[in-house]
Amino acid sequence: MHVDHLDRPDLSLVRGDEAPLGREIGGVAVRGPREPAELLGAHGGPDDGRHAARATAAAELVAALGASVVDAARLRSALDACGLGGAGAYTVVVAGLTPRGEEGDAAAGLAEALAHLPSAVHVVAEGRGGEAVAVVARETDAGYDVRALLGEAWPPHAVRPGTVPHAGVSGPVDAPERLGAALAQARHALAAARAVGPAAPRVAGLGDLDGLGPLLAGVPADVRDVYRATVLGPLLGAGRGPGEMLLDTLRTFLAHDCSWARTAAALHVHVNTVHYRVRRIEALTGRDLSRLDHKADLRAALLCD
Repeated sequence: MHVDHLDRPDLSLVRGDEAPLGREIGGVAVRGPREPAELLGAHGGPDDGRHAARATAAAELVAALGASVVDAARLRSALDACGLGGAGAYTVVVAGLTPRGEEGDAAAGLAEALAHLPSAVHVVAEGRGGEAVAVVARETDAGYDVRALLGEAWPPHAVRPGTVPHAGVSGPVDAPERLGAALAQARHALAAARAVGPAAPRVAGLGDLDGLGPLLAGVPADVRDVYRATVLGPLLGAGRGPGEMLLDTLRTFLAHDCSWARTAAALHVHVNTVHYRVRRIEALTGRDLSRLDHKADLRAALLCD
């Protein structure tokens, strides 16, 4: 069922199962749909100040999480303002849509999915680049896996048709000071979810980083670019025609477990041609394709494209 994004009700922060589902755009997202008339400040009036305060508190929490230097006092104050202070465990979830969609789309979908978590309080706010960031607070002995339960509720109904929702989930942390690291984990997992299945809705956690591709997906793009240029630079500089031919041979050779015969068959060339090209690749890159570590270096560089 598609939810009309032009008429989303606002939400107040609630605990546990006080209400089933719901969302608030640009501020605190929680558990529950209720009719708009029942919501605090949903249609203006004296409760607008409370709505603005909730939105400001959520935005401040996300800003505190993303700060380059963790300010423990600021984090604790922001958690308290959102009603999340003193929890036994925290989990950070970051969600995004491909294509990006409109403002609030990712937050609406994430809020809906998180509403299925039992005995937890959470806030959702808009983050950078159209992403939505949620902090989930629960007791240490809640007895469930946030990533697993979120996956069961994914994809949410409240996403715009034509967009693909992905989410990354951090591991649990037991102190506000560790929430910055949890945010980095969640963003890394989100990048992995997008890399593994860009056209399919997916939720990923750290346990889903089970291959070199998903692992590298969370590395910042500028770092990947430098690594690729460092390792494959001589091939990239070999000229458009020869360079592309050598890169294609390298990809095929590695994909066929460095089998000369199977690589030759896949490329429709003589096996001696494969030998020549591989020797050329080794000479240009300084890597020996009979060594496992050098194969891994080259494979990683190819995946950084």
